[in-house]
Amino acid sequence: MTKAKRFTRRDALLAGAALPLAGAALGASAPRARAKAEMMGAGMAPFHRIKLGEFEVTTLLGGTRTVPNPQEIFGLNVTPEEFAEASSAAFIPTDKAQFYFTPTVINTGDELVLFDTGLAPEGITGALAAAGYAPDQVDVVVLTHMHGDHIGGLSGDAGETFPNARYVTGSLEHNHWSQAGNEGFDAKVKPLNEKLTFLDDGGSVASGITAVSAFGHTPGHMAYMIESAGQNLVLIGDTANHYVWSLAYPDWEVRFDADKAAAAQSRRKVLGMLAADKVPFIGYHMPFPALGYVEARGEGFHYVPASYQLFMSDEA
Repeated sequence: MTKAKRFTRRDALLAGAALPLAGAALGASAPRARAKAEMMGAGMAPFHRIKLGEFEVTTLLGGTRTVPNPQEIFGLNVTPEEFAEASSAAFIPTDKAQFYFTPTVINTGDELVLFDTGLAPEGITGALAAAGYAPDQVDVVVLTHMHGDHIGGLSGDAGETFPNARYVTGSLEHNHWSQAGNEGFDAKVKPLNEKLTFLDDGGSVASGITAVSAFGHTPGHMAYMIESAGQNLVLIGDTANHYVWSLAYPDWEVRFDADKAAAAQSRRKVLGMLAADKVPFIGYHMPFPALGYVEARGEGFHYVPASYQLFMSDEA
């Protein structure tokens, strides 16, 4: 029987000394490092598409920006210490927040329905183009409410952005802003009044798309239930504007909520329904692609980003 050789310290030193020679021998064929690449900055895809029953649902990144001092917007009724503690627990800073602006396209197979239009025509048309759509293909534009970051893409220097579309919004919402003397509404929405139709809670935009009242953020703010082939999804608009400061703390006051008590009540109603029924949702200001689920947790709710659930086909 052959005795196994013992590996000594001398053997290790000799092996290590041989490595530079092996590297030199390979050097002639080894690839050289390329010229240093330019830093490109943070980025993400401008659209995200899923299948919902027989519908296709595409979220569009209409814009994004960093906003300083977020407690000037969220948690107006809590102390800086409480705001800081909640933020730290969620691994997010207290000195800045990232805002996302996410219009959504529903292709029903019969119509192309766009929900909200972003900040400006350039943002929404660019995101539509990336997703494979042209503005003149849009059949219906639904406005969840009349804040500038939702109506800004309706028109610009070149005129109406969606020349072949009809427009739908809540009757209560339109009535309020018609009398508000608001510059943005008067410039973007009023010229389209003859193309507008109005609905109330439970009203239908198209087959499978139903309005759900979520008043408070604005007087007639609407969410929308999307249903196709037994699958559901809710577009919550601005019912909740942050995945922590609005979901986990639905009673925290938000600067842009016109009626803060009613807005908190709508958050609890809509988020409670989503959590109870395990229905996915799209939130206009949620981290892009703005798609996720809600679970009840403590006195509030927890955001669960969608992973692959809505990509899985029945044939898999």
